[in-house]
Amino acid sequence: MAKTETAASVADRNDPVGAFVPGERITLPGAASGPLAGLTFGAKDVFDIAGHVTGYGNPDWARTHPPALVTAPAVTMLCEAGADLVGRTKTVELAAGLTGENLWYGTPKNPVCPDRFPGGSSCGSAAGCAAGLFDIGLGSDTAGSVRIPASYCGLYGFRPSWGAVNACGVMPLAPSFDTVGWFARSPSVLRRVGEVLLPAGGEGSLGPLLKPEEAWMNAEPAVAQALSLALERLEARFGRSVQVEVAIEGLHAWFDAFRACNNEENLAALGPWVASVQPKLSPAVAQRFELARHQTPQKSAWARAFRAQASFRLRGLLGGGAVLVFPTSPIPAPLLTATPQEIMEVRERTIGVTAFAGFAGACEVTIPAAKVDGAPVGLSLLAAPGRDRALLALAEAVAEALALEA
Repeated sequence: MAKTETAASVADRNDPVGAFVPGERITLPGAASGPLAGLTFGAKDVFDIAGHVTGYGNPDWARTHPPALVTAPAVTMLCEAGADLVGRTKTVELAAGLTGENLWYGTPKNPVCPDRFPGGSSCGSAAGCAAGLFDIGLGSDTAGSVRIPASYCGLYGFRPSWGAVNACGVMPLAPSFDTVGWFARSPSVLRRVGEVLLPAGGEGSLGPLLKPEEAWMNAEPAVAQALSLALERLEARFGRSVQVEVAIEGLHAWFDAFRACNNEENLAALGPWVASVQPKLSPAVAQRFELARHQTPQKSAWARAFRAQASFRLRGLLGGGAVLVFPTSPIPAPLLTATPQEIMEVRERTIGVTAFAGFAGACEVTIPAAKVDGAPVGLSLLAAPGRDRALLALAEAVAEALALEA
């Protein structure tokens, strides 16, 4: 049975980075024993918890939806494994954004770099995990909403293969891309969560490492240089990487197709609510729905065909166990002073690469492999769909090779 804690002073004292949703603190006790006993987790405010309204980062969404009748299976599975839910965490409004901003409830602070954004849309789960407020940050990832904040906040982050983790009771954004993902401060905890949430199978060795040229060229020179040093250490352990071309059409085309696919699904999933309620939306989110409403059928059809071709190409590259290795984000977390135009440019460059996993339905793990000007930058490993457990095991081996925290 969920319990609530409403003392604002206690909440503020226990939430120095603003990771949790304001108001009542919703908690659930974990089982007395289990593989995650003794660990705590925060859950992004897109996961249903019985008896409570799922806020989805927007006051009008919360106002127009009843309390959930059933707790999302992903939350239940973590509790049954012994982990304690210690609160709901902030999300970008309607999970639509990569910086972590929320006009209505406030933007969490990046605990590692307070002058930079925490990343989104799983901003609260990332900030709270990085700040040590809980051991596991439960989030969702459609276009990078776990991978990017993990990179920005210096965390391990995992986006599983599409459909590998039960997503029932999770608010939809683009259902054919939406996945349940998670953060941890160590690769061992990241893997232990996977042992609870992932289906059986998918173990075994992976390799060789493939280095997608476009993703490395897309990164800022300082980021590429820092992560190249990490890659050299991995090559000494796992063998030389092989340079490949993935986005032969150009990363901007990949971004454009991904955005068009998402526009179509966003409108199908949330458009009826937006049209009937006419909610107050932040300018950026309102613009996204406006673009989706005016997208032509021809553009949607082109994007779907592009996705199918990209998926076929990626799955062919990865089918024998190969792993793509590349910068998770082209830049460190943007400064809080970044202009809207600068943020848009970062978004386009970022999603062109996060689309790799999205189009292929593949699993991807990001590792806090380096820093640039004191800010973390993540190195991603991407494997074929269904190789989730093998990829989490590889992440542990990579962390060991890089002498990172176990």
